[in-house]
Amino acid sequence: MNIKQKTIKSKCVFSGKGLHTGFLAKLTLLPAKENTGIVFIRTDKNNFKIKAILDNVVSTERCTTIGSHGIFIKTVEHILAAITSNHIDNIIIEIDNEEVPILDGSCKIFCENIERIGIIEQKSLKSFFEIQKEIIYFDKDSDTEIKIIPSKNFSIEATIDYDSETLGIQKHLLENINDFNNEVADARTFCFLSELDILMSKNLIKGGDLNNAIVIAEKEINHRKLIKLAKLFNKHNIKRNDNGILNNLQLRYKNEPARHKVLDMIGDLSLIGFRIKGKIIAKKPGHKHNINFAKKIKEHIDKEMKKNPPLINFKAKPIYNKKEIENILPHREPFLFVDEIRELGEDYIIGVKYVKEEEEYFKGHFPGAPVMPGVLQLETMAQTGGVLILSTIEDPENYLTYFMKIDNAKFKQKVMPNDIIIFKLELISPIRRGLCHMHGIGYVNNKIAVEADLLAQIVRKD
Repeated sequence: MNIKQKTIKSKCVFSGKGLHTGFLAKLTLLPAKENTGIVFIRTDKNNFKIKAILDNVVSTERCTTIGSHGIFIKTVEHILAAITSNHIDNIIIEIDNEEVPILDGSCKIFCENIERIGIIEQKSLKSFFEIQKEIIYFDKDSDTEIKIIPSKNFSIEATIDYDSETLGIQKHLLENINDFNNEVADARTFCFLSELDILMSKNLIKGGDLNNAIVIAEKEINHRKLIKLAKLFNKHNIKRNDNGILNNLQLRYKNEPARHKVLDMIGDLSLIGFRIKGKIIAKKPGHKHNINFAKKIKEHIDKEMKKNPPLINFKAKPIYNKKEIENILPHREPFLFVDEIRELGEDYIIGVKYVKEEEEYFKGHFPGAPVMPGVLQLETMAQTGGVLILSTIEDPENYLTYFMKIDNAKFKQKVMPNDIIIFKLELISPIRRGLCHMHGIGYVNNKIAVEADLLAQIVRKD
């Protein structure tokens, strides 16, 4: 499917308080280049970057929190749902505090402003993964079950059952992601009145009020409790309506809580990093279970993707040819082995090696049955990884890349003259203090030929 990646046309700014911290925050959406993904930047923490991926999830208590090295961002699910459902692949999200503004408790305002500023198509292709077999997640303690079954399109159905007379059993099916803005985006977050004391004891919902959360009261409320709630929400005349909702708040839909669960799931599942084709059926979803289910899908995708090499259009111009690679790497002939860089993202790179009959090492390495030495395959992989590392600094010509360790190296098939090796390297962890940990795979004829874990360090030239 040749669908191009997308980003926003221009910046978009939001401000408001966080649901759980109560802190005021300014959040700015900015366009991003191809293959960037979704990246948060804490502008109050020296522009610290946190990529919106499963590996960076640090908490799922009442919201989804991502973070790294003690710096985090809470309640990312609503903005992620708005971004994903509007088909945006690459975006920078600057924020000057630790929690995304809750706004009205939904992601309606995010979606409306994204539509207003517009979306542009980019050159690189979007990454899809089509589910070919049923994947099931089950938690016996909560009786939560989430599964995905094969489908050519993405759809999601959520059923909630809190044993509540007020809510009953609710369900919502979003059959087409293009209907998200009209069906789901304005569904607000909710909680039960009985949960408030527990949430407050955990230092949560400091920014909650009756304008950004549906509060469900199963029973009549005594006068003392009403006074306490008035103080908590800084609002007079709090009461329980006949429909069991505090303060006469009008539901936007009869099944608004179920629709909000669909919203949350879309935001949480965006952390997988791939657009999924499949039908998701969820019973009693929640952030903890959404993330556990997402990890199960990601594990399946990683296993399946590892079998298949990246798709490359060799008729298209590479990002870097060999001459341009020389502007980044210090290597020169006859020891510059990587020929092209075909893709370059923030945490991965794809390079190509054309194995030619006239290469010097074939003269002495099994001349009667020439085979590319395994150490040179690893060297080519390392050079590809070196381009990824050095692309993160402004003056790569002033640095050298030294490989400190190679682990788990495996050679699975011979590499011979006229073969083409496609190398894909991905960061195992973010680059820190000049250290880069990567996993690399080299494919030949649609099969894995070599793979290894590499640890490298960049050092400024003396």
